[in-house]
Amino acid sequence: MSFGYVHFQLSSPALVHCERRNALERVDILKHNSQQGLSLLESLKNSFGGLTLQFKLGISSRHLNHFQAEVTKCDYPQNTDFPRYYSKKEKKPFPIPIIELRRAARQRFKNKDQRSGIPPPKRGLVVQRLIPLAYSVMNTRIKLINNLKKLLKVVPVHTCKWCSEIHVGTVGHPFKSCTGPQSSARKGHHEWGETVLEDILIPVDAYHLYDRLGKRIPHEERFSVPRIPAVVELCIQAGVDLPEYPTKRRRKPIIRIGKKEFVDADESELPDQDPEVPKTPILDEIPDSAILPPSSKEETILLAVETLQAWEEMREGAKRLVKMYPVRACGYCPEVHVGPTGHKAQNCGAHKHQQRNGQHGWQASVLDDLIPPKFVWHVPDVEKPLQRELRNFYGQAPAVVEICAQAGADVPDQYKATMRLDIGIPTDVREAEMVV
Repeated sequence: MSFGYVHFQLSSPALVHCERRNALERVDILKHNSQQGLSLLESLKNSFGGLTLQFKLGISSRHLNHFQAEVTKCDYPQNTDFPRYYSKKEKKPFPIPIIELRRAARQRFKNKDQRSGIPPPKRGLVVQRLIPLAYSVMNTRIKLINNLKKLLKVVPVHTCKWCSEIHVGTVGHPFKSCTGPQSSARKGHHEWGETVLEDILIPVDAYHLYDRLGKRIPHEERFSVPRIPAVVELCIQAGVDLPEYPTKRRRKPIIRIGKKEFVDADESELPDQDPEVPKTPILDEIPDSAILPPSSKEETILLAVETLQAWEEMREGAKRLVKMYPVRACGYCPEVHVGPTGHKAQNCGAHKHQQRNGQHGWQASVLDDLIPPKFVWHVPDVEKPLQRELRNFYGQAPAVVEICAQAGADVPDQYKATMRLDIGIPTDVREAEMVV
């Protein structure tokens, strides 16, 4: 027999009528109480996916009757912790622990005779099969920028005047989390103002390399080398041709002389290149003065769905490109370098940079270093502002996802855990104090 989300199976057909009636009364009371506040049974269902719980009711030992609770398996948890906030005085952890890196290095040394082929980027070549993906990521990024400019015309977004925190909603949230200048005088309160695109899509720039395998950029040339968005530099190294940012394309693998020395192969004997195939056109960013907001609610929903799809495609495409074209990130500051080794510019201003003489602590990057998601508080009901006392019940989501969700798009499953969509929110403070 079934009660709510918990299914009870009797292991023995014999059960005393009075004991069965008492058990049913206890289950009804549990079900009734759980529906008054937060859905306890639903929380157990989503949180303990795949677990089987066995417990005994108050039945005489001569019957040995057990109830078995079977919980439906859930691929996505009900809620997860927010992304960890790293202090400016703390170094970011390695994506792969250093012990695992050393173990892998020893294993490669043992199997050096059976070493697999060197990937094309390390030989100075471009992976041909990833060139269409690079153009797709390039155009998807521009499409995302244009769509967000249109959504900002209809979805209210606020930015604190003293810190980098933003909030998507009609009014700013009431949480005392401001860390900007003179925050103690304001007791942590935010002062909300207008929002620009750079507050939502955090700009991450990198040096443009004419030759990916060339010498590292010295400190003296840090101002002479142009800096462009890191995603654009990744696409250029993956095969996108931009006339304003030339790059060296090799047709034959390089010839290694030493560990860090090489020469280019002679390409004079190669036949002439085939006529250029029509390349994928690059989209143009719409200037702010030419942005037109959506004219109807249906158009807003379609625009939100398209924007959310562009966000997912850009991140997924960049993730595939990073696996072939490694990107380095500083463990102390947000600096990113697209290339096998980081540059030598001594412009790191993070904690205790004097001990490192301003040099960056380069390590392997993750996708969030290249495309950092700006997390904001999720508003369950746009018409009801957030309450300070119920902060522990609210979730968070990337700003792009929250904007598209409030514009009418469906939230993808991978964001529902941090947004805490399946958690019941108390109606007042008194009800919140009763939550166990």
